[in-house]
Amino acid sequence: MQSIQSEGYSVHFNEISYKKINSFLSDNKPSTIFILVDENTNEHCYSKFIQNIETTAIIEVVEIEAGEIHKNIETCVGLWNVLTELGADRKSLMINLGGGVITDMGGFVASTFKRGIKFINVPTTLLSMVDASVGGKTGVDLGVLKNQVGLFSNPEMVLIDTQFLETVSDREIRSGVAEIIKYGLTYDSKLWVELKEFKSLEKNNLEHFIYRSIEIKNTIILEDPKENGLRKMLNYGHTLGHAIESYFLESESKENLTHGEAIAIGMITETYLSNKLFGFPQEKLEEVKEKITTIYGKVAITRADYTPIMNLLKHDKKNTNGNVNFILLSDLEKVNYDCVVSEELIIESLNYCQS
Repeated sequence: MQSIQSEGYSVHFNEISYKKINSFLSDNKPSTIFILVDENTNEHCYSKFIQNIETTAIIEVVEIEAGEIHKNIETCVGLWNVLTELGADRKSLMINLGGGVITDMGGFVASTFKRGIKFINVPTTLLSMVDASVGGKTGVDLGVLKNQVGLFSNPEMVLIDTQFLETVSDREIRSGVAEIIKYGLTYDSKLWVELKEFKSLEKNNLEHFIYRSIEIKNTIILEDPKENGLRKMLNYGHTLGHAIESYFLESESKENLTHGEAIAIGMITETYLSNKLFGFPQEKLEEVKEKITTIYGKVAITRADYTPIMNLLKHDKKNTNGNVNFILLSDLEKVNYDCVVSEELIIESLNYCQS
């Protein structure tokens, strides 16, 4: 697969990615290389990655606990302290080897340590390949509120090795598919048609979807890097989806949802809102609900859950002037920005999702 050029960095794929990183290491000669992993990527991905790396630099492996619950400032403080104790300087390099938590947080830690050291993202999950590692968004959660603290900061490069998908569960694959569905609904309806007809989302059949998703996201962020307009479409399904994800994360009686599972619910509800407010075709609404429910099943959200979910909506980082802003569709590829929706209609959309 041909490399994709973004603003100031490239996304490289499979074999060529290791040639590119080794060339970078030879040219830049980092003083120390810090490889950020969690216990899963340390066990399942590090050995494959490191055997392809050619460098004389000192390599330090820094491991954190896996999971969204650890994507916070406290973990960042621990990482800044570790970097300091291990003698990191401004010529050090951080390589983020993992899923979206690792690439989001690793990029944030690198970008703020000594006012910024270079970093490279090596996503190992489908979600991080098609979404989290590309586009320069770095950051952490504030309590259960998603991505409240962060900054835009680009990596030196992104390396996509699809063999890492062999190390993740089918549930994590489905989590990443939600973002691909989003690209199909908002930007490329041909992709949505392909997904509808794709009977088995096998790990070894995903390269086309990965490449096209990155291509789409890159096109969008090149036009709107700081999310002033077009890039807002990448939030489709994420307004209610993030609130639901946060609620399940903080609830002691609920099992945590993956990011993709929550966004899938968000896309059903927000497609319903699109139907009610902008005339998104009813037939296509039913197709969206049917396909998403087939992939993810149905998550039980009761009426008792509605109030805390609505409260979390009020803290969404996309809100302005006290309004909850949605991205809604008039049809496939026809996007409406900054849509204000009544609480009554939001509850109606949750009822529809559960019906």
